[in-house]
Amino acid sequence: MSDNALSELITYLEHVNADVKRIEAEGEVALAEGGQTAFQGCLEKKAKLLAGLAENAWVLVERLRGDDAEGVARRLEQFSMSASTALRIGSVFFMTALLYPEDYKPGDLNDLEAYIEELRVRADG
Repeated sequence: MSDNALSELITYLEHVNADVKRIEAEGEVALAEGGQTAFQGCLEKKAKLLAGLAENAWVLVERLRGDDAEGVARRLEQFSMSASTALRIGSVFFMTALLYPEDYKPGDLNDLEAYIEELRVRADG
């Protein structure tokens, strides 16, 4: 796996995760202020960001080597497909749960953060 290509992908995913966190925080503020519609808008923004993840990262993924590229592409596509499904069915609950495993506790890594850490281990190994 190209170290530079992997590093660039990790940086991109970190930016996406930061955007997700920012959008989630905006949604929490909206909900606290009684803005259910604004809260749902934030969740839809989060889901749209994640729905485009695989496509938007494709140029970076293509620069990885062989099986590594295929595995990364599959994983990013899983994130995107879940988000696309949440948007298609319009489920606020599903959009809220994107990236969070059932046993998530505050302070735990979300699924994207855990994947970023997995990629970092590969980059360091």
